[in-house]
Amino acid sequence: MGQFDGKTAVVTGGSAGIGLETARRLAAEGAHVFITGRRETELDKAAAEIGNATAVPGDVSVAADVDRLYALVHERGQGLDIVFANAGINAIVPLEELTEEVHDSVFDINVKGTFFTVQKALPLLNDGASVILTGSTAGDGGSAGMSAYGASKAAVRAYARAWSSELGGRGIRVNVVSPGPVDTPFWVTAFGDRAPEMIEGVASGTPAQRPGSPEEVAAVVTFLASSQSSFVYGANLYVDGGLGQI
Repeated sequence: MGQFDGKTAVVTGGSAGIGLETARRLAAEGAHVFITGRRETELDKAAAEIGNATAVPGDVSVAADVDRLYALVHERGQGLDIVFANAGINAIVPLEELTEEVHDSVFDINVKGTFFTVQKALPLLNDGASVILTGSTAGDGGSAGMSAYGASKAAVRAYARAWSSELGGRGIRVNVVSPGPVDTPFWVTAFGDRAPEMIEGVASGTPAQRPGSPEEVAAVVTFLASSQSSFVYGANLYVDGGLGQI
């Protein structure tokens, strides 16, 4: 018997990295997981690997795509117990080069996409459901070239506080998990061939002195999704090797 037997979960950005590992773990514990992402081929491959999963291609910043996702969850007929609003993008651009298009793309996915993912889930959420948002240590810091990304993750943190107040009466918990230097494809997208050098450089300055793994973040998300965190509301749990704690 898994701790999520009979539960239904949604994981956005579920085709790779932290999203994939979290979806894999939730499914292994008995949940049926709906995963979504913009790359259909990768998403279908991920669903096949996970097993107890349904792939729903889509862009979380597009309202119609999120509606289509939740229409399929509704058809399953068991409501929704876990939402992991994980989809996100970054852009490493200094202020003087940051264009409106790039700024909007970061906020569309990271902020508006998180808003759509949670708001449109409300009619399906079972009492006592768990909502987990992906934040970042960048939401607290001030890394050069990451102003749009950092601001977007600070907004996600603010969402969790307000939504915890609004939804707590139904026992719905909203929390944030904030990764630090975790070895995912996210770094390759941001830095290309320099990704190993960049992540090792950041990780070397942490107490852990190494990058984290997607599995380590997935373990914390699983805790927040479970009844083991039943008195945790509005929290921001850092999985950063100590980066933001020293």
